[in-house]
Amino acid sequence: MTTIYEIGRGAEFGAGDATLPRFPRSAKAEALIAQSDAHTAHNYHPLPVVIAEADGAWVTDVDGNRYLDMLAGYSALNFGHRNPVLLAAAREQLSRVTLTSRAFHHDQFGPFVAELAQLCGKEAALPMNSGAEAVETALKTARKWGYQVKGVPEDRAQIITCEGNFHGRTLSIVSFSTDPDARNEFGPFTPGFVSVPYGDAAAIEAAITSDTVAVLLEPIQGEAGVLVPPDGYLTAVREICTRRGVLMMADEIQSGLGRTGYTFACDHESVVPDLYILGKALGGGILPVSAVVADRDVLGVFKPGEHGSTFGGNPLACAVGRAVVGLLATGEYQARARVLGAHLHEALATLPKEMVRSVRGRGLWAGIDIDPALGTGREISERLMTRGVLAKDTHGSTIRMAPPLVVTAEELDWAVRQLHSAAG
Repeated sequence: MTTIYEIGRGAEFGAGDATLPRFPRSAKAEALIAQSDAHTAHNYHPLPVVIAEADGAWVTDVDGNRYLDMLAGYSALNFGHRNPVLLAAAREQLSRVTLTSRAFHHDQFGPFVAELAQLCGKEAALPMNSGAEAVETALKTARKWGYQVKGVPEDRAQIITCEGNFHGRTLSIVSFSTDPDARNEFGPFTPGFVSVPYGDAAAIEAAITSDTVAVLLEPIQGEAGVLVPPDGYLTAVREICTRRGVLMMADEIQSGLGRTGYTFACDHESVVPDLYILGKALGGGILPVSAVVADRDVLGVFKPGEHGSTFGGNPLACAVGRAVVGLLATGEYQARARVLGAHLHEALATLPKEMVRSVRGRGLWAGIDIDPALGTGREISERLMTRGVLAKDTHGSTIRMAPPLVVTAEELDWAVRQLHSAAG
C-alpha cells in the first residue's frame, strides 16, 4: 500500500494560469508583517506572504490565496505539509509523553536510534535538535576521535572544509564559512579549520596533515546554489580519507532523506561516509530533529557529561523521526524524487537560453541561474509569488526549487510556466 498521500492535491489549479493570488495584500496581512518587523531582529528578509494553512505541496495565506510551495522549508518538508502518517505519530505521542530529558530512558529513544542507524547502515545515532547542532556535534565527535583514536596532540586537531559551504550559523560553523554575510563582525573565530575549493579532491589530499582528523563536506552544496560536484568527487574523497586515516563527514541535512532520488546524495556514487549529519526532513516538518549517525568506534568516544542536549532525542522527536524512517524504508519517496526530478529538469531545460544561463541539481532539487538583466533573484522570487509559486533566491540571480516530494508532474510543469512568465 502506497505511503504517498493523495497525489494530485491542489491539481484543481491546473486548467490554466488564471487562478493566481489576489493582490494587493489585505490590511490583516500588512499588519502581521509590520508586527514582525517591529518586534524581531531583521536576520531574515522573508517574501511578503503570510501563510496561515498548508496541505501537501500547497500553502494558503491569511487572505485565502493558495501557493505551490517550491521550497519545502529548505527540504524540511520532504514529505509534504501535514503528512498524515507523521501527524498521526505526533498526535499519538503528544497524548502520552513529550519530554523526559536524557536523565531518564523513554520508550521511543532506543527504537529510534536503532532504526535510524539501520537506515544509514551504521551502528549508532546521536539525536540532537537543529541541523547546526548536529554539525557542532559532528565537529566535537571528530576532534574527540582524533585525540582518542588517531593520537593527534591535544588542541591541534584540524578539520578540512570546503569553500562555499553552508553548515549553519553558530560561531564555530561560521568560523569556516567563506560567505562574508555569515562572518562580518562576528569574530573572533574558532581555530582548527582549513578551507579548500569545493569539488577538488586533490586539494583535500594536499591539505591533509598529521593533525587532520576529518573532512566535512556537503555532497551537494545547497545554499551555494545547488552545486553538484564533478562525477567521482565523492568517491575520490572517500578513498583519500580511508587511505590517510581521517573521517569523512557528509552533511546530508538538505541533500539527504530522499531529496535527490536516493536516501542520501552520497548514494549517487555508492559512497558511505564515516559520519552522516542529518536534520530538516528528519523532523517531518513538524519539529526540529537532527542526528549524527556513525559506527560505534566513532560515536563511542563520548562519555557521560561530555555532550548533550535537554531536548535532543525527546519522545515526541523520536516518535516523529521513527515515522520518517518508516516512510523512507519503503523506497517510494526516493523513487518518486528520481522520476519527478527527471521531469522537473526536463521542463527547466525547455526554458529559453536567453533567460536561463544554467540549471544544476539532482532529483527534486534545482538551482536555476537567471540572466541578471531580467532581474535579481529576489525580484524573480517576488514575481513568482504573485503568480502563486513560492521559491527562494540565493547568490544574485539564482532561484532554488526544492518542492515537497508529494508534488505532481502537472504541478511542476505549472511552476516552470510561472517561472517563464516571471523571468520573461
